[in-house]
Parts: sequence; C-alpha cells; structure tokens
Amino acid sequence: MNPTKPRLYPRGADLLHSPLLNKGTGFTEAEREALDLRGLLPSRVATLAQQEERVLRNVRGQPTALSKYRYLTGLLDRNTTLFYRLVIDNLDEIMPIIYTPTVGQACQQYGHVFRQARGLFISINDRGHVVDILRNWPYTDVRIIVVTDGERILGLGDLGANGMGIPIGKLALYTACAGVHPASCLPITLDVGTNNQALLDDPLYIGLAQKRERGEAYDAFVEEFILAVQYLYPRAIVQFEDFGNMNAFRLLRKYRDRICTFDDDIQGTASVALAGVYSALRLTGGRLADQRFLFLGAGEAGIGIGDLIVTALENEGLSESEARRCCWFVDSKGLVVASRSDLAEHKRPFAHDHAFLPDLQAAVEALKPTALIGVSGVGNTFTQPIVEAMARLNPRPIIFALSNPTSKAECTAEQAYTWTEGRAVFASGSPFDPVTYAGKTFVSGQGNNAYIFPGVGLGIIASGATRITDDMFYAAAKTLAGLVSEDDLALGRIYPALDQIRQVSAHIGAAVAAVAYAHGLATMPEPEDLFKAVRGQMYDPVYESYV
Repeated sequence: MNPTKPRLYPRGADLLHSPLLNKGTGFTEAEREALDLRGLLPSRVATLAQQEERVLRNVRGQPTALSKYRYLTGLLDRNTTLFYRLVIDNLDEIMPIIYTPTVGQACQQYGHVFRQARGLFISINDRGHVVDILRNWPYTDVRIIVVTDGERILGLGDLGANGMGIPIGKLALYTACAGVHPASCLPITLDVGTNNQALLDDPLYIGLAQKRERGEAYDAFVEEFILAVQYLYPRAIVQFEDFGNMNAFRLLRKYRDRICTFDDDIQGTASVALAGVYSALRLTGGRLADQRFLFLGAGEAGIGIGDLIVTALENEGLSESEARRCCWFVDSKGLVVASRSDLAEHKRPFAHDHAFLPDLQAAVEALKPTALIGVSGVGNTFTQPIVEAMARLNPRPIIFALSNPTSKAECTAEQAYTWTEGRAVFASGSPFDPVTYAGKTFVSGQGNNAYIFPGVGLGIIASGATRITDDMFYAAAKTLAGLVSEDDLALGRIYPALDQIRQVSAHIGAAVAAVAYAHGLATMPEPEDLFKAVRGQMYDPVYESYV
C-alpha cells in the first residue's frame, strides 16, 4: 500500500515539485495531458530504467564522494522513486555515498553545503510547542523516527545540528534495505546547542550557537518530545541515534519499557557484531563460550556488544557472571577493572578482578583474547605489534575494526591480513577493497548496522509490536549469521553480500516479528506465513499510473 497516494493529485508544476509523486520525464503522454504537464517537460517519455541509467552516469561523473552525495541528495529531493530505484539496484556502489563513510564528511560540512531542509529541526527554544512543530510534518502515517541530538556523530564527535545527515541516511537505508515506505520515515534533530567551539565560531553553522543544554532542562525537552510523538504518531518506532554516552544509556533505560524504542549505536551495533562472531566461529572453530573478547572502547557500541554477547552466552547455559567474564574492556585510561574508582556506571558490570593494565598491548599479552573488537572511534590503534600478538596467540585471530568512518578504523583490512599472514578473520565498520596476500584474495566483511536495523524496524511494523527487546536483536543476529553462505566464508567474508540485503532484511523482519508474537508484544493478527507477509509489505520503487 502507498500511504502517499492521494485521491486527487497535484497538477502542473506543483506535481513536479512533489518528490514522492514526481516522475519527471517518466510521465506518460496520457498523464501529461490529464495533469497539465504539457510544455513543462521535454517531449520524449523515458522509462524508469532509462532515467536510472542517466542519473547513474551523472553520479559516476562527479569528481568526489561528497559531490556524489550532494547530487544524490538533490535527486531525493526531486524524485523519490528514482532515487530508491537507483540505490536498490546499485547498493554496493551507492550505500558508501549516502551513508558511511561519506555521510561523515557530509555532516562535517552540512552547514556549508545546506540547500534544502529534510526532516524536522526542533530546538530546545521550542519547549512548550513541540507537538505543534511535529504537526508541520506533511505525512501522518509515521512509523519510524530516527532522532539525534548530534553529540556523538559516528567517530567525529559533537557536530550539533549538522548531525542531521545521520537520521536522513539511516532512514534512506530503512527504505532501500527493508522497503519501509519513505512517507513513513521521519528524521529529527533535537538541537540543544553544541560544545564544538569551531561550530560556535562558524557564521555558517545552522544550529543554535550556544553551549549544550544539560540537566533538567534537557530531560524535560526530551520528555516533551517523546510525549508529543506518542500523541501524534502512536505506532511509530523512536530510534535514538548518535547521542553522547552520558545520555544514550540512560535515555534507553528510561524509555525502553515505556515506548517502542531502541538505540542503534548500542543495540544495532551489538547485533551485527554478534552475527559476525557467530560467522567467524564457523571459520575458527570452537564455541561462543570458549572465546575471550577484548574490546578497545567502552562506550555505547562496546558495552552494547558485550551485553548482547552475555545474553547469547546465557542462552547457551552460562550464568551471567560467567558470561561477563568472557568480555574485557580497555578504555582511554587502560583495562577496565574492579579496583578503578573512575568508572562510569555502564562500565561497572564488566569491571573484573584483575591487576590494572595501562594499555591495549599489555591487555592482549596478559588476557590472551581470541577476539579483538575495536569500537574506540580512534584510528590506527590496532598497531602492528598488537595484531601480530593476536596472530601469535591464535591460529585464526578474530579482529573487528568497527569504528566509523574509514579514517577512524582501528586498522585496515590490508594491515589485518598482512600482519597475520592471511590468518585473520576480519570485519570493519566501513568498507575496504579486497586484499590479495600470498596469492589469495580476501573480501572482508563490513559489519554495518544496515544489516540489522532496517529488518528490525520492518519486523516491528509488520507485527505492530509495542516494545523492542534484546531478544529481538539476538534473534536478528542469529538470523543474519545463518544467511552467510559457504561461498562467503571462502572469501573471508562473514556477512552476506550487500546485494542480498533486502532478502536479509525480510528474514530478520520475520524473526523479529516471531519474537513479538511469542512474547505477546504484537498487535497485528499473526499470519500463517510470517516471512511471506513481511516480504509482501516491502516498498518497491516503481512508477504508479496516475490516470
């Protein structure tokens, strides 16, 4: 069903300026006559495939990744159907442009290249009027909201209102990867200021030129936003995205049992990482309970992965304390241990009794991990001695350099394979080109959350689930790992090829919906064939006839 299809279409130039309805040169002769489009378009009618060929040539003709991003953003603002047809048919090529790594650069320059608003910017000065601002959004059947306050954009830090590129990019992937209709998606930035002095000094910065609001005023603003969303869009998922550590964990705890919400940086990252671990074990052998995980970085991503690994180990029979002892963390000050008095609350469950160690290399030598997981947001921290130590300790070391964008990756694919003599099982957050070592070509896996969150959202929508649970992300991880083929593993790739992602999302959607039905969280009637029902709901970008 198309939630945007009106009984009476706009006509003439108004129709051409409606991106969800516009077909450009794809309007037929009959449509041009009936909808007052004569003379407003060139004479020749083009098929969607011909239009796609034209725009793909234009994308490829752009000199830089950022100029490609700008071109594609302009296309999305003109012709939504054509944009998504292009993305779906060329996902390997286009996804790194509309999301990581290029979206990071786009956010850094967002104010300087700003052309047209997309989504809603709600500032803390709008307190008392948030529901009125939400009413300005032109679509009423909102099912997914991705919201950020811009404090921790990828590994780039506080970008304030410039972080809007992330919700826009995430929602583009909901549509491209899982077929959530674009009219059901709403990107939002909560502008509470920024502590980035360069932005405060920049006359072209688009957000509030003030320091970040904290404390009670911040919490009251977020609460008003949540209540307004519940009032206007009671069926919508609220996805928290790129909030700082000091807010992300506590906002998730505060709202996860009240509304249908999750934090992708915590839970989505955890699910895709756990899926990668399950796939890696098919190459290395052994059980999950036999592994020792060492994390560089103890923020949202790291603790989220650790928590989901604990859930998985508990499902395999370990006690919580036994499961937590499988996960160790190194933060900016050294090994997270019980004797430290400077630990934030979210780190304490993983603070074990052990002598303090000052850095990652010392931790590797002492703890002898089987898997090294980088979620630090600091590039080049998996140095050659550290990676070589992992190779000395393990026949097939698991090395995940998950920080985004590419410049923040803890090591490159080439470094991981070269420093381990081709024995590493490697995955990264941003894409890397294939690597040839000793005559063998390795195609590393990209542990991108796009494998997880679109399918989770699809499953929630399909089932009408009222809550999103850790069991759903565990089910998503197991489903994703099960879709990795032997051919994928032979290449060293521990995730399916990106061109399979819509099928992957459908399977994950069905698995998530099954959890919702099993736990009494679903509000939609349960279909006989859950996968078929979920797959049948997915939006496919094709032109509809208007006459």
